[in-house]
Amino acid sequence: MTALWSEPAWVALALSLKVACWATAIDVALGIALGYLLARGRFPGRELLDALLTLPMVMPPTVLGYYLLVILGRNGALGGWLQRGFGINLIFTWQAAVIAAAVVSLPLVLKSARSAFETVDLQFEQAARVLGIAPFGVFLRVTLPLAWRGVLAGALLAFARAMGEFGATLMVAGSIPGKTQTLSIAVYEAVQAGQDDSANLLVVITSLTCVAVLIAANKLTPNRRQQP
Repeated sequence: MTALWSEPAWVALALSLKVACWATAIDVALGIALGYLLARGRFPGRELLDALLTLPMVMPPTVLGYYLLVILGRNGALGGWLQRGFGINLIFTWQAAVIAAAVVSLPLVLKSARSAFETVDLQFEQAARVLGIAPFGVFLRVTLPLAWRGVLAGALLAFARAMGEFGATLMVAGSIPGKTQTLSIAVYEAVQAGQDDSANLLVVITSLTCVAVLIAANKLTPNRRQQP
């Protein structure tokens, strides 16, 4: 029974929560900006941009992880610049896990935010402009409050997806216990090592966490009223 409550399991849970929170925060900021751009903007290549941003949703995680490894590695464009200019190495760090989780889960926020912004009645925005409110003020005081349910739903789904990210994270962050080993990777390592008790505990923790997130999503994003 002592093995069931071993410290590494809770360390992996804490790391997974940290990675998921940071990834979700990044996704919310980018998802709102890009979702509004795609919902309101009219420019050539808009749907192509949407397809490229949605690509992580359908691309195999290991392939996505390879792309990130090429970009973030010491010989990559971004990774090489950070290494030469600031001495920063992202590969095999928890920050790399955050980047991988954020890239994989971004489409969930983006799609939800775009749909939410597209359902906002433009007449409300036009009325706010007539009253003299600046464009950014219209967004903060009218558009975003009317679309917050969709954004929140996307954020919760992105958090759950980031919690369960495996392939891309393993490629760029590795499996260093206590540093980059998230819950999903810890489950894989426990199964590979034949540690059934640890694997069972990790699976239970992961399942309960995901269920809690889904319950929160249902509570915080109330269903539309049923038509009589």
